[in-house]
Amino acid sequence: MDWTPSSVIGWLFDSRNGPSDRFLSRWIFLRALGAIYFSAFFSLVFQIRGLIGPEGILPAGEYLKSVAEQVGHARYWYVPSVLWFSSGSYMLAGLCWVGIAAAVFLVLNLWPRGMLVVCFVCFLSFVSAARDFSGYQSDGMLLEAGFLSLFLAPGGLRPGLGEKRPPARAALYLLLWEWFRIYFESGVAKMASGDPEWRNFTAMDDYYQNGPLPTWIGWYVQHFPHWFHGATAFLTLALELVLIWLAFLPRRFRIALFFVVTPWQIGIILTANYTFLNYLVLILAFLLLDDRFLMRFFPRQWKGPLLDLPLTSAGHPHSPASDQLLVLAPTSPSIDEAPASRPASLDAWQKNRFWLAPLRVALTAVLLLWIFYATTAQMLWMIMSAPLPTSPVALLDPFRIANRYGLFAVMTRGRYEIEFQGSNDGQTWIAYPFRHKPQEPSKPPRIYAPYQPRLDWNLWFASLGEWRDNPLVLRTQRRLLSRDPDVLALFAANPFPQAPPRQVRAVLWQYWFTSMAEKREHGLWWRRELLGLYAPAVRLEPGGKIGVTQWPEPMPPHE
Repeated sequence: MDWTPSSVIGWLFDSRNGPSDRFLSRWIFLRALGAIYFSAFFSLVFQIRGLIGPEGILPAGEYLKSVAEQVGHARYWYVPSVLWFSSGSYMLAGLCWVGIAAAVFLVLNLWPRGMLVVCFVCFLSFVSAARDFSGYQSDGMLLEAGFLSLFLAPGGLRPGLGEKRPPARAALYLLLWEWFRIYFESGVAKMASGDPEWRNFTAMDDYYQNGPLPTWIGWYVQHFPHWFHGATAFLTLALELVLIWLAFLPRRFRIALFFVVTPWQIGIILTANYTFLNYLVLILAFLLLDDRFLMRFFPRQWKGPLLDLPLTSAGHPHSPASDQLLVLAPTSPSIDEAPASRPASLDAWQKNRFWLAPLRVALTAVLLLWIFYATTAQMLWMIMSAPLPTSPVALLDPFRIANRYGLFAVMTRGRYEIEFQGSNDGQTWIAYPFRHKPQEPSKPPRIYAPYQPRLDWNLWFASLGEWRDNPLVLRTQRRLLSRDPDVLALFAANPFPQAPPRQVRAVLWQYWFTSMAEKREHGLWWRRELLGLYAPAVRLEPGGKIGVTQWPEPMPPHE
């Protein structure tokens, strides 16, 4: 066994020395990743102009101009986005449609590396310029997985299974590392928060009711007995803090773990709408599986090319060596044998690729090691005050490819909903109907994930705080007063089709699931209580200025 630095680097970062038993899992993962990218861009097509368009709630152009004034040329690093060229409506729509096309080609396995680059650049461009509408952990998860997949995907226009182009071993490990961190760091965050709900195993008692966007299945699960919710809270912590470590054990443990986390994620998808987050976590788990396990589920014609692969240091799909995912000895890469004699038999293009190969491997090593350091440092800082350099972490932060996770560290104690209302006389108020979030008590909560309604989602977060900390609420009121069509498209309908209302206000409701008896008797899924004015009621003054007609009264604390 050769453990020299050059052979270890080649073993980890050179795809020519990658594992030969991850072709099927890679194929599944990349097709599913393309579908997730598609869902992200598809949902933006109908929302992006209303969210960050020139007449949107938080215009991207306004934000980019402010950044340029503050940081000058460094703006391209701190806000990496093609929207610097233009942030008009056509550019925003084009960004979404280009992303959709690239995602479809990725699903169809057409030039996967190129399509991953396009998807990453388009999605990063939106996330960097969207401010409050892109501050979600799910966006960081997708960008991190999408970037690492560039080193996992096979090259070529139509690579098929890519059996001649193994994945870079380090990319595979880092994708599994991301998957592990999503679970483990969420468990650590729950414990570090000191939230008594988790310590007393009561965190799930009202979880299905109080989450951002519930489902009708969650309504029924909410009515299960307390012992079920207590057991679910305990199992959540056990999975995130203990069971997830099975990912580092031999093959049979990893397969067993796959069959634990997959039904778990499916259950979450059915009982709550967390957009594409749980779909991404679910497909990352497929990288735990090897070809020997997956072959039984694929047609016979797919197995031939894989069965004919030579035995490599990564192990043949039927070799016991494939049981070890993390501990494999590097051997001297064959590409290094007789390097002087290789170029003589190659054409000009192949010669260029041959001589550029060391540079490519070196660049891959630097980028992936940088990401590994940044993610490991952030995880350690969650546990202890480790004296590690922060600059490498901060430099990667604008690109969202080395993130820290911590889902549901603190559970919300109640469900609050902001509702926008318009009036022409200040007495009769008509609500603007939402597309997705709870509003009418008689309407069941729906399942629509992985579609992501970003305004509805943000209003759930805003309802837990004060209006002064959530400027998007007042900005939405301003756009409704001017009857902006892009913002109105974010709602299910316009209750003022002839002319905009003279006044707009935002009120706060508290919601509860109805009981089984209430639903049988009245057919209601929700009951609600009006708590009062959330933000100032406003009107449009002559000259375009905003005037306040009523200020909100202080409300009791709610979280």
